[in-house]
Amino acid sequence: MGHEDIPLSLDELRQLSLWTAECAEQSLPLYEAAAPDDRRPHDAIEVVRLFGAGGKRTKAIRTAAFAALKAAGETDDPAAEAAARAAVGAAGSAYLHPFAAATQVKHIVASAQYAAYARELATGDPSAADAVLRWAIERVPPAVRDVLARYPLGTPGRGRLGDLHRRLEDGLRR
Repeated sequence: MGHEDIPLSLDELRQLSLWTAECAEQSLPLYEAAAPDDRRPHDAIEVVRLFGAGGKRTKAIRTAAFAALKAAGETDDPAAEAAARAAVGAAGSAYLHPFAAATQVKHIVASAQYAAYARELATGDPSAADAVLRWAIERVPPAVRDVLARYPLGTPGRGRLGDLHRRLEDGLRR
């Protein structure tokens, strides 16, 4: 199934990666509290931050993303799992593809979406997720908003994560 190409510059991809790294950091302490000796989510954030700061997009980013995903699956703490998935989302942002597919939107929103979910799970308070979404929307670079506007609406799915995705995407598109 072919998709229309979307213009996407390396600079825009770098700005996206830096923003998603910042978003993931909002929940990283939740993972580190549950697994203080496990640096995999931290490393995923750091490697994508290096790319965002001008480094090369290398296999190391994918490797770190897969390691953080494995870390998410190895914890029995739901908030820590969501925090690790935020780090996966940050690393995955470096691999946003320049074609008009709704599935690509997850590369833009997953980091903030999962960071918000992690905070909610940790506190049991939906307003904690709201605060993370507001923080992410307030700090999004204009270039990231421009990139998102080129893509069709995402595919958020059902449940609480889907709701967070929809709210975040709506806020970023305004």
